[in-house]
Amino acid sequence: MLRRDFGKLCIGTLGTAVVAKEAIAAGAPEAQAGVPAAGTFPNVPGLTAYVADFVVNTSYENIPPQVIELGKKSILDGFGLALAGSKAESAPICLRYLDTLSTSGVSTVIGTARTTAPQFAALVNGISVHADDFDDTQLAAAKDRVYGLLVHPTVPVLPAAFALAERGEFSGREFMLAYHLGVEVECKVAEAISPRHYEDGFHSTGTCGPFGSAAACAKLMRFDVSKTRTAFGIAASESAGLRENFGTMTKPFQAGHAAESGLIAAQLADLGWTAAQNILEAQRGFFHAAGGSYDPAAIMHKLGAPWTFASPGVSLKPYPSGSLSHPAMTEMMRLIELHDIRPGQVKQVEVGANHDMYQALLRHDPKNGLEAKFSMEFCMAILLLERKGGLPQFTDAIVQRPDVQAMIARIKYYVDPQAEAAGFDKMTSLLKITLNDGKVITGRAIYGKGSPADPMTYEEAAAKFRGCAEYANWPKSKTEALIGLVAALETVTDMRKFTPLLRT
Repeated sequence: MLRRDFGKLCIGTLGTAVVAKEAIAAGAPEAQAGVPAAGTFPNVPGLTAYVADFVVNTSYENIPPQVIELGKKSILDGFGLALAGSKAESAPICLRYLDTLSTSGVSTVIGTARTTAPQFAALVNGISVHADDFDDTQLAAAKDRVYGLLVHPTVPVLPAAFALAERGEFSGREFMLAYHLGVEVECKVAEAISPRHYEDGFHSTGTCGPFGSAAACAKLMRFDVSKTRTAFGIAASESAGLRENFGTMTKPFQAGHAAESGLIAAQLADLGWTAAQNILEAQRGFFHAAGGSYDPAAIMHKLGAPWTFASPGVSLKPYPSGSLSHPAMTEMMRLIELHDIRPGQVKQVEVGANHDMYQALLRHDPKNGLEAKFSMEFCMAILLLERKGGLPQFTDAIVQRPDVQAMIARIKYYVDPQAEAAGFDKMTSLLKITLNDGKVITGRAIYGKGSPADPMTYEEAAAKFRGCAEYANWPKSKTEALIGLVAALETVTDMRKFTPLLRT
């Protein structure tokens, strides 16, 4: 399913001479005719080469300063979530899994004293970053993108890049360059693939994330274009993740696996492993097999033009729950504080959304903390009861409390025609709170705190980081040192300065 005028691909020159030569030689008949006819697959020779060339030849100076600063907030966020996730229910299972591998290495398992091989550190730290579903999310502007969301950009990239950075003397600038390249590639791949990919059940963080991890690792390992293309070819065959696993430990596993997969792909490519050099655009490649089709205009000539962090932007999560709950949660908190709503006053709450949001927040009768993250009913109930919804609230014990279950029963989550009409690219949330005295309070929201429309400042991101660190019982001295180190990351001469601050 294509979204934009495919003919735009004929405008301008391709990123490298080899791409231009391939495109001219092939003739690109679909491009000459405009948008491909229904049922055809775009013929765009050289797409993978273009992406690899972008990774190899982009320098730190090519990244706008405002993008660097936006990235720092997500990097800090990612480290904080890895600390918090080290206390998740899945964490001890991950450590027992590492025990079975009998591996050694210098890469940190964040939040512990453990070290392991880079790929396993990437896996476990990726799981931790995503364990609480509290990590950043990429936005999309295209109308056919359900909810306007695509991937969690940081989780496949940061753990892999940091695991490699601990092996050698990499500066903060080198690390940020690799991180930004990884995020950019991951997000543009996700932006380009047909919406069918996500709608039919693939978890795009798990499937597109390996390309971001591979890009970041390829940059740190100083690959040339050919070797970078090989890494993409390997990463594509490791792509995996299904939405049916949302609300279970396997969702964060898919994110951690994406981080691990890209790093493994780079390691194998470095050893001489072979793979297809045109894995993105090939008839039997990633876009065709995983999506049926894709929009070349969303990725060709679009890497860094603009950078995803700049437009359409990346959101930092204010709550450890599915992004689709955040507009309603932000509006609910506003209404609670504005009208001083007390739990005993509430007779019923109605939350209307489009049918895709309703189906994604699929846990309507949650019984544990993981299910609660995908329950609009719980998210509304906990705010009404406690006026907060942080990591300590999304636990099995809290979810199972009688007063929480009773409040959940008063929440009606439904498909609303107004939200449907607003479009599936938006997270339109309509609130109606009916009090026992008959008073009705209404609200409407399409975005939450932390989105580009209402962004967190660095200090607000640092406050979230402090909350995550406190949840992990992390020493305050290390917490504050990490906040300062990320704020001045461009001055860091060796990324291994982070290591003692992230280990027990």
